[in-house]
Amino acid sequence: MKLRKVSAASAAVLALALAATACGSDDKDDTSSGSTSGGGDKIKIGIKYDQPGLGLKEPDGSFSGFDVDVATYVAKELGYEPNQITFVETKSADRENALSRGDVKFIAATYSINDKRAALVDFAGPYLLAHQDLLVKKDSKIAKGADLNGKNLCSVAGSTSAQNVKDKIAPDANLRENSGYSECIAALQSGAVDAVTTDDSILAGFAAQDKYKGQFKLVGEKLSNENYGIGVKKGDKATLDKINAALEKMVSDGAWDTAVKENFGPAEYKNEPAPKVGVIVK
Repeated sequence: MKLRKVSAASAAVLALALAATACGSDDKDDTSSGSTSGGGDKIKIGIKYDQPGLGLKEPDGSFSGFDVDVATYVAKELGYEPNQITFVETKSADRENALSRGDVKFIAATYSINDKRAALVDFAGPYLLAHQDLLVKKDSKIAKGADLNGKNLCSVAGSTSAQNVKDKIAPDANLRENSGYSECIAALQSGAVDAVTTDDSILAGFAAQDKYKGQFKLVGEKLSNENYGIGVKKGDKATLDKINAALEKMVSDGAWDTAVKENFGPAEYKNEPAPKVGVIVK
């Protein structure tokens, strides 16, 4: 069988067609390309799905919370509209791996900055300073951690929050560990426990839910300092710098204050002022 020779004109048409196909196939999100300039088709961002007021997947598939608002603002500064964002559930134990694998471009998920984590990922921010606190019923007489002695305390199994109280504040507290904070909050509402402990921002988020409004209060104990940062892949300085600039802008233009009030306001959360980027409170 003889092969026909391709004319110069035909070759040119073929080359153009191949080039067009190549351009059209470049439909990939920013996380896989490694680009930091923004404006790609989409960006994947890690958040929590189960923390009201911070990162929550709503029944209709939308997302709400302070972390979501921060992530959306940052993405906008990177060149992405809300409809170009894919929020990926990122559980605490998998955050470092998700970044190293390139599953997400960055993570905003109550991600406290510490030396162990900073050895594995880079952190922009911090963007919120939280503290371990206690959530009690509105009419509770518990005013400080020591008042928990002989009382029932709830936290999540394996968490350091409850153990901090047990070891350092109220060694005679009766510790009850559940699989999630939702169960702890329900136990507090029913009277099965006297207090729930974790970061005040997380507690405020639960207390701000419509079904709990007006029922609980934060004691105001600052049992630890939790500097929430945005995690990025180790060595991705370009993205880190852009996110830090976005966080500074969010504070300066008032969007940060608005997000705090909208997400935590119903819980009467006495938040710390917006932290300075690069300043970690020990």
